[in-house]
Amino acid sequence: MAVPPAPDAQPGLTSSSPHPSTGAGPTSGTFRLVLLGLLVVVLLASAGTTIWLLADRSGKTDDQQAERETLMSQAEQFMLRVNTYGPDLLDDSGKMPEYRQRVIEVITPKFKTSFEQLVTVAEQTVSKGGLDRTSKIFATGVSSMDTDSGVVLVSGSFTNSYLKNPKNPDSKRVQDDPVPFRVAVNLVKTGGKWLIDNFNPVTGAQQ
Repeated sequence: MAVPPAPDAQPGLTSSSPHPSTGAGPTSGTFRLVLLGLLVVVLLASAGTTIWLLADRSGKTDDQQAERETLMSQAEQFMLRVNTYGPDLLDDSGKMPEYRQRVIEVITPKFKTSFEQLVTVAEQTVSKGGLDRTSKIFATGVSSMDTDSGVVLVSGSFTNSYLKNPKNPDSKRVQDDPVPFRVAVNLVKTGGKWLIDNFNPVTGAQQ
């Protein structure tokens, strides 16, 4: 008995294959929404941390710069005060009380002891020779600094003038050439204030 041939199958379809799915179910959509929410939370947290770190770093940088400027200002004031004096500061006893006071205001008690031992030499040169000294500061820079100590490099010059005839206050004054200086000024923080604790000349190697 002859069997009739099977009808030609349509291309791309078979009677045993299910139709392909055309969309995601509700479970898949919920997962995507949850994942998106988590990503947003992570991004916001990361942005907040970054902003906080930048603000904190900026605040610390500003505080450090302000501290550096205070150190340089104190060192400059000290060098100007210690190198500026003359006959107009002498009292009747041949001392310079105002000069002493303005220097003592910016130095530590320990350094004050050394200063008071040496200031008499300056007072004698003024009272006996009519010495007058002025000073200028060219530049300052912080060499090192921590929470309670620091070193500032100061460069400048001082200029001396004196009476040609010390016995005659009205005699002609003679002025020397400016003398340059470079010093390292040591500061310590005492009672919340930066004070000079010592200073030393800077040599070529130390520069």
